[in-house]
Amino acid sequence: MNRSVEQDEPNSNLRTSRAQVKHTIGDRRAVPRPSRDRRRAGEETGSTPAYPATEEPVAQGSQQKLPHWAAYLNLLGQQVKQAAQAPRWLGVISKPDTSRKTRDTLGRRAGASSVEARYQVRRPNGDRRMSPEQRRTLMAQPLAQSPLKEIPRRLGYTIRLGAQLKQVALKKLGVGVAPEQAASISKVQLWHPEQMDAGAGDAQNDNPVNLVAPVNPVNPVKRPIGDRRTGPRQRRNLSVESRRGSGRVAAQDLSNKPIYARLALGTWAYYFIAKFVLFGMELIGFHPLENIAFAVFILLPVKHRLVRRAKGLISLSLAVVLLYYDSWLPPIGRVLSQASLLSNFSLPYLIELVARFISFPVLGVLASVSLVYWVLSRRVNSAALIMAGMLGLWLVLSPLSGFVEQTFKGEESSVADKPMPDMDKVMQAFFAEEAERHIAFERPKANAVPFDVIFIHVCSLSWDDVRAVGLEQHPLWQRFDILLKNFNSAASYSGPAAIRLLRATCGQQEHGKMYAPVPEKCYLMNSLLRSGFDTELALNHDGKFDDFLGQVQSTGRLTVPPMSLDGLVVAQRAFDGAPVYDDLEVLNRWLEIRKRSHSPRVALYYNTVSLHDGNHLPDAHSTPNSLETYRARLSDFLDRTEQFMKSLDESGRRAVVVMIPEHGGAVRGDKKQIAGLREIPTPNITLIPVGIKVIGGNVQREGATLSIDQPVSYVAMSYIVERMLKKSPFNDNKFSPSDYVEGLPMTPFVSQNEQMTVAEHDNRYYLGRGPGQWEKYTEFNTAEAK
Repeated sequence: MNRSVEQDEPNSNLRTSRAQVKHTIGDRRAVPRPSRDRRRAGEETGSTPAYPATEEPVAQGSQQKLPHWAAYLNLLGQQVKQAAQAPRWLGVISKPDTSRKTRDTLGRRAGASSVEARYQVRRPNGDRRMSPEQRRTLMAQPLAQSPLKEIPRRLGYTIRLGAQLKQVALKKLGVGVAPEQAASISKVQLWHPEQMDAGAGDAQNDNPVNLVAPVNPVNPVKRPIGDRRTGPRQRRNLSVESRRGSGRVAAQDLSNKPIYARLALGTWAYYFIAKFVLFGMELIGFHPLENIAFAVFILLPVKHRLVRRAKGLISLSLAVVLLYYDSWLPPIGRVLSQASLLSNFSLPYLIELVARFISFPVLGVLASVSLVYWVLSRRVNSAALIMAGMLGLWLVLSPLSGFVEQTFKGEESSVADKPMPDMDKVMQAFFAEEAERHIAFERPKANAVPFDVIFIHVCSLSWDDVRAVGLEQHPLWQRFDILLKNFNSAASYSGPAAIRLLRATCGQQEHGKMYAPVPEKCYLMNSLLRSGFDTELALNHDGKFDDFLGQVQSTGRLTVPPMSLDGLVVAQRAFDGAPVYDDLEVLNRWLEIRKRSHSPRVALYYNTVSLHDGNHLPDAHSTPNSLETYRARLSDFLDRTEQFMKSLDESGRRAVVVMIPEHGGAVRGDKKQIAGLREIPTPNITLIPVGIKVIGGNVQREGATLSIDQPVSYVAMSYIVERMLKKSPFNDNKFSPSDYVEGLPMTPFVSQNEQMTVAEHDNRYYLGRGPGQWEKYTEFNTAEAK
């Protein structure tokens, strides 16, 4: 340590004057406060302190208000530059003797009042011992013209960083800066000082004080010079634009770019790309306006951390809701209304349903497209392309596009390019015509041969299911006398299908009016009851799910109690764990009861769920995938039905057996629905095989099985039964199937659920989600589908 000045200089107010000196900026050393006597002695002698009490301002005007760090960096940059221009940096001057003896000698020779002599040697940057006069003199000297390559590389960065901080401070103080000064430094010069060689001339001629850069830092966090690290708060505050590419894109650079270049969806772009792919594969729908609004919401800039987090949660929720809205899944209101039924599903069946949504080919396509997008997004502005794509889809899918297309094509358009008909009017005309239809059952004549009528109502069986498992050549189909190949069940769920069958003597009703009372003449079993038949009911299940038994008895007006199933063997377990009994055992029990009955005519309604989705064998080791067991279950059901017909024939009972499914099982699904989902009543679900067989009495059929390919529905089935009541096929021990289908009423294809309608018009299928919400069902309008 240096020896105290008071020990060498007896007449000295040096202590007082040094205590009044403000040290160089950055020097935070504490100085002892001079005593009151020494201050008074200095005033009496009138000696002038070596250091003035106050310093002159470094800059004029507004620079007096600058924060200490801005002024410090500005002056430090000048000092470093001045020192760098001196020959000392080139190694010309040898290192001065800084020993204690030399310093003491210099101090005594300088005299008592000239402490500056001890600090006349100019020292490198970081020396805090120069007086303010020395610093002002040093800073006022002109810069030496030396090559810039001899200046350390850190110099340019230090000068510009100090100028940048000064510019920021001036802006905060409301002091303006000339535009030509603000544009003097580029981003490359500021952040990449290693590229300073290209601009050596500017660095030599420009004044460092006026060298500023109009940079508005993305991260306004004060850090030491050269500290490039970003803290967690800085990373959170980084805008989306600054994180694109290399992460070095400054916010001010985007201000000079067009609006489309500023768009950035980040990881949300993969969400919209996946939607485009699924829509192109017709696996989901697409609502352009809603998706555009969601994308605009994502692009809204948010700076506050809590608001940004809330926006992220809201965006995630909206993304899920919008994806569900674009999908072909049932409306959310429908799902909520059926929540109590869904809660009855067993856990293995729920897992099976969820697994059906996973398609490895689709996942592969999505992964490939995502990889391609990731590569392209490094070179093009993908957000702008996504927004343009959604706008294009809106133009294509809007009703205006059809009008424009027809305007340009004119009269040369083919049948495939016909405009969209007014399906609301088509539906009104259809239901008005169906309301006028009625099949009246007459009471058989006294001399007519009596027979029974057995309706076997099968759940989950359609022509598409039969073709899917390869059983279209089963012998049972050839055993029927009349086979209706284009029969529309008009429903895709068990309850509505049972109601439509039990009201088969009247035309097809709208789905919303099925649960309202109808005239007595419309009930099938009651019409048979008035024709002299005793009505009976049998099920191979308990009928509790969705109150199926209650709907049959109340809405279908089949008020008789079901046959008891006590003592029968449980063949399967349903999707809700309820027992499912063997069809042959149930029908044989009814046959045994019928043999003991003295009624001349009996009409039986038998419902079976042996083919329902989610059924599994009671064995614990059986496969839980009901789709894999569907073929075995269908083959077993067809075999047992044929065996029952043989037993019925051998019993000597005369009967007309009508096998009519409720709906299909959607075994292989389609583009809009997974396998097993039947919310959209497509032709693959509601076009069912209906077979009619005359059994007993040694009756002989003339000719082969009669196949009907015309579109028919429940009225046609009632028409055939009514013709057999009028003209019994057992009268002459022979009959011709064609006698009972002459004048068979046709019914156009219209299938409905609670909120979905599929209709055929002019050989084209249309899908309706409500009034005025119709679209072409292109999947079933191809030649292969038909």
